Amino acid sequence: MFRFETRFIIIIIVSLILCNCNIAVGKTEDNKIKKIPTFLKICSQSDPNLNGCVKDSVEKLRPHLVTGIPEFGIPPCEPLIVPEIVINQGKGPVTVQSTYTNIHVTGASQFVIKSIKVEPAKDRVRLKLWLPFLHMISDYDLDGKILMMPITGKGMSEGNYTDIEANVLMEGERFEKKGQTYFNVKDFFVHFNIGHASIRLDDLFNGDKELGDAMNSFLNQNWESIVDEIKPVLEDRISDMFKTFSNNIYHKYPLDMILPP
Repeated sequence: MFRFETRFIIIIIVSLILCNCNIAVGKTEDNKIKKIPTFLKICSQSDPNLNGCVKDSVEKLRPHLVTGIPEFGIPPCEPLIVPEIVINQGKGPVTVQSTYTNIHVTGASQFVIKSIKVEPAKDRVRLKLWLPFLHMISDYDLDGKILMMPITGKGMSEGNYTDIEANVLMEGERFEKKGQTYFNVKDFFVHFNIGHASIRLDDLFNGDKELGDAMNSFLNQNWESIVDEIKPVLEDRISDMFKTFSNNIYHKYPLDMILPP
């Protein structure tokens, strides 16, 4: 559960924050630019308080993130519902093949922007985030080893995570297309830390309660070691996934629409 839950929620939070200006512009079926909704605040590159403007824009957007913004394809984030995630970790002390379905996440809308630094001249964004808590439930199916301990099971999972910090660095470059300037993300880096975690996996070892209780106790006693083992892989996957997601948006709209002069 640590692998999916932490990774996915960081992707969602970072996506909503860094793309809040991007979603402000869309196209209608006849290819005309949509009118910008009044609840979306667009920031200018020349604003001497650009960082504060972007932060304020996100705060104004927060209530709409809770309920979702269908016109921009943003689903409700309270709860955030994900149909399925498949994760395979094939080497090291943690080796598991796992599938999570019917995933419900609460707490995502409570993110706090600790700091944000937008540098248009350098095509760079630095961001620090904090989440007080996340609560997650899902169905799971997994098999493998965790810190050399065999684990297998299929059932319901529940996790509680608190004091989550994330540091994000995005670097890009500009390119010309049809006489207009667009933005391309070259590198995207995420580093995160979790203050505390507790989980419960039901029906481990074909429902053997004694073995299941022992494994749940083992997981909760060793959660920090488990996270340390898988964090480099998680951070790489987060970076790759968001780079692709981000460029799908940036390549669609000219830079002057996303971040006007």
